[in-house]
Amino acid sequence: MLTLKTDSSERWLQQVRENLPEILIDHAHCEKKAAGCAMNLIFAYVENYELCQEMVEIVNEELDHFQRVLDLLARRGIKFKRQIPSTYGRRLNDLVRKDEPQRGIDRLLVAGLIEARSCERFDLLRKHVDDAELSDFYHELFESEARHYTAYVRLAKMFGSEDVVLARLDELAGLEAEIIATGDPMPRMHS
Repeated sequence: MLTLKTDSSERWLQQVRENLPEILIDHAHCEKKAAGCAMNLIFAYVENYELCQEMVEIVNEELDHFQRVLDLLARRGIKFKRQIPSTYGRRLNDLVRKDEPQRGIDRLLVAGLIEARSCERFDLLRKHVDDAELSDFYHELFESEARHYTAYVRLAKMFGSEDVVLARLDELAGLEAEIIATGDPMPRMHS
């Protein structure tokens, strides 16, 4: 379903085991960035009613997740703070083509791939973190991220034929696999 070309590595799970508070802080930042991405798509494609309507739903859901992660951090006595982000999102966004309609396709597919990777990571977290509260939370988020992935891919088809969109998704998924395989030394949701 998710079109990811590689699974997360044991290296990432080790980062989680050794740095769970940092991962949780980064998770909050990721939810905030996901809401911002959806807002940016509203601004870019304001004339597209269906896209805007779906983005409003995603913005609201991502902001709800952001609040819930902030509450989780507070309950655990973990101070929310600025972090140096991983290079994952920037490297994916660097792949977005500049001219429309290809830009619209790429922006939506990159957002979808980020959601797909988050979905895969939440699945791993719910299975590997020995914490019932986190396991339940990540199970819920797993389902949400899968819905977002599906919505982004479906909306990309408004900017090009299904064949064109799926071919580009396959290409971007291969590049995403290279980025995730390179990894990031900092413990992050997408390191």
